[in-house]
Amino acid sequence: MRLSGKVAIITGGANGIGLAACERFAEEGAKVIMGDFDEVTGKKEEAFFKSKGLDVTFLQVDVTNLKNVTAFVTKTVELMGGIDILVNNAGITRDSTLVKMDPADFQRVLDVNLTGVFNCTKVAIPYMIEKNAGKIINTSSVSGIYGNFGQTNYAASKAAVVGMTKSWAKEFGRKGINVNAVAPGFTRTAMVEKMPEKVVDQMKSSIALQRLGDPRDIANAYLFLASDESNYVHGHVLHVDGGIIM
Repeated sequence: MRLSGKVAIITGGANGIGLAACERFAEEGAKVIMGDFDEVTGKKEEAFFKSKGLDVTFLQVDVTNLKNVTAFVTKTVELMGGIDILVNNAGITRDSTLVKMDPADFQRVLDVNLTGVFNCTKVAIPYMIEKNAGKIINTSSVSGIYGNFGQTNYAASKAAVVGMTKSWAKEFGRKGINVNAVAPGFTRTAMVEKMPEKVVDQMKSSIALQRLGDPRDIANAYLFLASDESNYVHGHVLHVDGGIIM
């Protein structure tokens, strides 16, 4: 198995892409820590995975709070003995055009999508440096590459994640730590399922493959970057978007 014996933290792991990643990593032998703020859903999904014989443990975390993240990572190390892989997947949207956007919604998206990535990596990276090995995978978005109507806050946060990824690649490559990002396209998550059919059809029309991504499509990209197969992939932003046409 591709991740046998590895310890992986996946934030935003209780729903959508993060949940699919928890499953894929555990299927490939990883000991997975599912980090999420949603305790009810997290515990339910943990029980489901364990009923299937998959090694997934839920721990609640607020990625915006450095003290809370420190406790979360410390608990992970106590339970698992270390950290091999960090997937910074937690993210939110608060969409609106700039004129109508509430400054609080702008800040909240930055707090989760950008500061959350900073917090988790800052706390986890010393454990990787100590053993001169590790994989960090940050979740960006096609919106962070191309921009998107009504997503000033989201696009800004995801563009900044790309900048952090490339900066950390320069800092930590010499420490034996691979740092990469994934830029998902439009993906069939619970949020998308609630959208009007007309809007979803418009999304599909902008994709060369003419379909939305499945969360497992993105999880498979995370899996590749977490595995030894990507040991010479570094500072890269992997687009998983079905050939999106912006």
